[in-house]
Amino acid sequence: MQSSRIAVFASGQGSNFAALIEAQKAGLLGDGRIELLVSDKPEAPVAQRAEDAGIPALLLRPKDFASRELYEAEIVAELQQREIGLVVLAGYMRLITPVLLTPYAGRIINIHPSLLPAFAGKDAIGQALDYGVKLTGVTVHFVDGGMDTGPVIAQRSVVVLDNDTADSLAERIHKVEYELYPEVVGAFASGKVELSGRKTIIREK
Repeated sequence: MQSSRIAVFASGQGSNFAALIEAQKAGLLGDGRIELLVSDKPEAPVAQRAEDAGIPALLLRPKDFASRELYEAEIVAELQQREIGLVVLAGYMRLITPVLLTPYAGRIINIHPSLLPAFAGKDAIGQALDYGVKLTGVTVHFVDGGMDTGPVIAQRSVVVLDNDTADSLAERIHKVEYELYPEVVGAFASGKVELSGRKTIIREK
């Protein structure tokens, strides 16, 4: 499998998916090419984004399967058939089981709207505001069996303003996401990301 062949997993609007498509058009994904969208919500707007971009989509409803494992087995079969080498989670609202984690260990990445390990899980932006932090941000990390617990690949900070609301802070965080994620995906697809234990290095060349 080639890490340059990318599958993006998404469950909702697909704004990060759209940013990755635009980055690909601009030549910013290095050797990477998005070959497939996987969504657990066939009716989600991200499916239309894929159709508009001419990207094949695997749209499955988990409830149609007897177990999470069988659902993911169907996905793995499709990924392997397409020789997908990198799985990019972009608003995919499901925990990954070993059925997918095992064959793609070290090749599944996610983006989270906080500076992990702070504010893992749901509503990270609301958590940051409730806690009163002055600095939050965006983290791209490897996916493991936990909730946002995989090794960090890259982080970028976002200042929390005194008058911020969840919407205003989210808007600035999303702008950073749309810049950072394509950078990391491009580096990964070009073989520039190295992981040793929990330490990640992104080589320039």
